[in-house]
Amino acid sequence: MIAEIGLAALWLAAALAVFQLVAGGLSLRPGAPPVLGQSLRPLAVLQGGFALLSFAALLVLFATTDLSVALVALNSHTAKPLLYKVTGAWGNHEGSMLLWVATLATSGALIAALERRLPERTMHAVLAAQGFVASGFFAFLLFSSNPFTRLPMPAPEGVGLNPLLQDIGLALHPPTLYLGYVGLSVAFSFAVGALLTNAVTPQFARVMRPWVLGAWVFLTLGIVAGSYWAYYELGWGGWWFWDPVENASLMPWLAATALLHSVSVLAARDALRVWTILLGVIAFSMSMVGTFLVRSGILTSVHAFAVDPQRGAFILALLALYIGGALLLFALRAGTILEGKRFGLASRESALVLNNILLSALLGIVLLGTLYPLFAEMVGARVSVGPPYFNAVGAVFALPMLAVMTIGPLLRWRSDTARRLARPLVALSAAGLLAAVLALLQGDIGLLPLSGFVLGAMLVVASVLPLGGRSFRRTPLTVWGMVIAHFGIGVALLGMASDAALTRERLVAMAPGDAVTVGPWTVRLREVMPVAGPNWTATEVVLDAQTAAGGRTITLRPQSRTFWAPVQQTTESALASRWNGQLYAVSGGPVDGGRWQMRLWWKPFVTLIWLGGLLVALGGALSMAGHLRRDTVRRSAARRISRLAAPVPA
Repeated sequence: MIAEIGLAALWLAAALAVFQLVAGGLSLRPGAPPVLGQSLRPLAVLQGGFALLSFAALLVLFATTDLSVALVALNSHTAKPLLYKVTGAWGNHEGSMLLWVATLATSGALIAALERRLPERTMHAVLAAQGFVASGFFAFLLFSSNPFTRLPMPAPEGVGLNPLLQDIGLALHPPTLYLGYVGLSVAFSFAVGALLTNAVTPQFARVMRPWVLGAWVFLTLGIVAGSYWAYYELGWGGWWFWDPVENASLMPWLAATALLHSVSVLAARDALRVWTILLGVIAFSMSMVGTFLVRSGILTSVHAFAVDPQRGAFILALLALYIGGALLLFALRAGTILEGKRFGLASRESALVLNNILLSALLGIVLLGTLYPLFAEMVGARVSVGPPYFNAVGAVFALPMLAVMTIGPLLRWRSDTARRLARPLVALSAAGLLAAVLALLQGDIGLLPLSGFVLGAMLVVASVLPLGGRSFRRTPLTVWGMVIAHFGIGVALLGMASDAALTRERLVAMAPGDAVTVGPWTVRLREVMPVAGPNWTATEVVLDAQTAAGGRTITLRPQSRTFWAPVQQTTESALASRWNGQLYAVSGGPVDGGRWQMRLWWKPFVTLIWLGGLLVALGGALSMAGHLRRDTVRRSAARRISRLAAPVPA
């Protein structure tokens, strides 16, 4: 009965999305009945409610392990811990797409229920665009990926979830990433609505900005969670592998970062009108490209669920419809967008434009490197594009972008002079020089890590300079958000450079009692012992580690696990975090003579990568809170003024 309720709610939500699209489109015609526009908000709210009900039904089916539902039987097992039963609801193709659609419909409901700042005609166009996007994904679920299909006979036992996905990181990674993706669909709808009604104004940008900020924050959190999950779960010792599925989340983040800065300029200074609309389309386009790569079966990855070419063709058709239609609309309507205010070459606006150009170029580099092997395979050639391409070619645009980021926030709006920047530039140069000297004292390091140390130190210093001369208590949240986000970029960059330049690695075969040295640590193998979990057994290697300076001995327990539902072997790394880095151990299994293959890393300051990412997300959240507070104050003041100006009745 739960499955039938979920399916019925899904059909109702889909029907409401179609009605929302039709009513919104018709309401834009001259002389349209007012009831069409008035019906849009209730339609959007009801659509969101039914979509949430459908996803809640799927969660119940997985939590209770209803093996009469095909999706549950293929992706769950009665012996799994409850947490992974629930997270298994989105650890598969159909469930993850239902989560996507439920998030999309809920976003539309929030817009309809909360947003009152746009002109009604523009809001009608925005809700119509949101209905347009939702209708396609509802159709994809109902006709190609129904998550509620019943089996003719209940399965005696479930197949189980991929063991690599049975991890708390994968409980957090997809939902946060999807909130980011769907937030970009809201930005897309705003851009389309503004194009249709010729309402590209600072007021429109102020309405759009919190949604872009929210999407960007969740994208950042999703990427950070996914990066750390891959780092400790896959046992490769790296934090970013330039896997096509990783790139699928990076590309919309790059576009959203450019959009975020552009929409802020439009809101504050009435500039970059055309650029903002175009980036709104591109950002959602990149999330659609990512959806196609991950869900079409064109890639093989632990993240990629679909293997049915028909599903891939359906998503490709949606991609062509949404992206092609939006770009065609942009081409037809861009000429009607009035030019915003001009600004000087030496200004904060110019720095943001240059940064957006470099971000867009970097996006193009990642997109080309991700898609080129697929195009090559279509003509019979097998090509691998990996870190040598992405690191070297991407650095051509990333390093200048980071350099501009150090200067941009120090510039004034409209125009500025080089003389005023003399003192900050001296401080930045000193920070970069000091970082270079300290890095070179560590030994021979490459040009890219050295550049990372220099630019990271300069960014850390540059990020706090806007606070100079301000009262901390009176500094707006928006300024704190910018400072913390840019500070986080600098911190993460220092962590990346440290990992690339200072990591020490040992690959050894050890017997009980043997000891090896890696970095400042001496690691001794104490014993090898069997352990058992709720749905797995493992061979655990017990390691004792101590620094050369002495101190307390720490214990690491890397494992080689064997799951039985489904049958699969995995490695579980062991990490010991300290203020100056991480000791990382992976067991490779037995070798001859009773020895065990061990891979050990000492990674100085590697945790700065994820700490920096969290600071970036925190900065975005503070900025969003600051803008919402400011907009609330403005609306309250406007209401008070209108009441005071109202004529007094006789």
